[in-house]
Amino acid sequence: MRTTVDIPDETYRAIKVTAAQRGGTVRELILEGLEVVLRTRQTAGKQWESPEVPAVEPGSIEVDRETNDELIGFP
Repeated sequence: MRTTVDIPDETYRAIKVTAAQRGGTVRELILEGLEVVLRTRQTAGKQWESPEVPAVEPGSIEVDRETNDELIGFP
């Protein structure tokens, strides 16, 4: 299918350079980028699962900031 998309000149030049450096075409690079976005969207929709955290007593937990960041997946 054909479509028309307005891309800023500077962005298009960067796309052309990147495609040439990779030995491919602008079309291939754009399609690859779109596939990445679509894959990311599909995996982002998955339900989050609560991590198991050991506690001394049920319903209680002591967690420092570093452990908290690890549990919820902060970089």
